[in-house]
Amino acid sequence: MLNRQAKVLRSAQIRAALDHISRTRHPIRNRVIFLLSLRAGLRAKEIAALEWRMVTDADGNIADTIRLTNAASKGRSGGVIPMAGELRKALSALRQITPSPIGLARVIRTERSSATSAQVIINMFQEWYSALGFDGCSSHSGRRTFITMAARNIGRFGGSLRDVQALARHSSLAMTQRYIEIDSDAMKRVVDCW
Repeated sequence: MLNRQAKVLRSAQIRAALDHISRTRHPIRNRVIFLLSLRAGLRAKEIAALEWRMVTDADGNIADTIRLTNAASKGRSGGVIPMAGELRKALSALRQITPSPIGLARVIRTERSSATSAQVIINMFQEWYSALGFDGCSSHSGRRTFITMAARNIGRFGGSLRDVQALARHSSLAMTQRYIEIDSDAMKRVVDCW
């Protein structure tokens, strides 16, 4: 995987993907899938396994965090992920069109099933990126973008790479560092900033 990491998405690519998704057969659901990857760093397996109880509070409202269980994650990498406002709005829109009761129900459903698989999520991303001509992008591109952007911005909020590691739910900092894309321009600027 190290030699063929998924590409990090650029701002223009994110806008193009969201525009493309808005014209799909299930735009509300598909926007949530994309944002769960991009704005929460979830893996395809985690998106497929996410239940409403993990994203709602005791009153059934969309929560401020995602409480990802170990059973829904890779290995034992469950945890609490702060939820971006854009993702909260998308989940609220999806909640309005989702049959009740929600509780243990999966967030992502298909037309024929009340659940989906990681492979279906992977295939959706592949279809979207292929239609847009995004070579080298995969279902992991959103996660890699999330981790890279968190690493680039965490210092502005007094955080460190250890905080990014916690957001990524990696057991080692070395794994988190492998996800972060190098920025040559930033390296040039930082050596002259003091």
